[in-house]
Amino acid sequence: MPAPSPLPLKRYGLRLIVVVEHIGLVVVLAATIVAAGQEVAAMLRSGHVGVTDLLLLFIYLEIVTMSGVYWRVGRLPVRMPLYIAMVALARHMMLDAHDYAPLTILAQATAILLLGLAVLAVRYGHVRYPYTDEAGRGPPLG
Repeated sequence: MPAPSPLPLKRYGLRLIVVVEHIGLVVVLAATIVAAGQEVAAMLRSGHVGVTDLLLLFIYLEIVTMSGVYWRVGRLPVRMPLYIAMVALARHMMLDAHDYAPLTILAQATAILLLGLAVLAVRYGHVRYPYTDEAGRGPPLG
């Protein structure tokens, strides 16, 4: 016997959620493109490109990639925000390391290490203990 169709209010609510997700994704994507463009313009104006500038562009690229994956698959891989956080911490350390106490630098490096271990744990969990999502699709992205 087929499952009963969802109530009209539930169906409209689910559609509204999808629309809001897509609008939010377009806003994030547009803002990321604008921010990346502003960064490139600033590099051209200054005539200098540093490692921190490249790391910032890499963060923007990861956000665009994350948006693309979410748009194609409808799910967000857990690893991508972890990668972004790792790069952001590394960039922050490179920008202001001379102002920090050695213990602060050690704490930030430890945070990057913990994020890296979290990536490994997520990957191990997805390989060793695969599961399906709420919609019954295959193993989640990680």
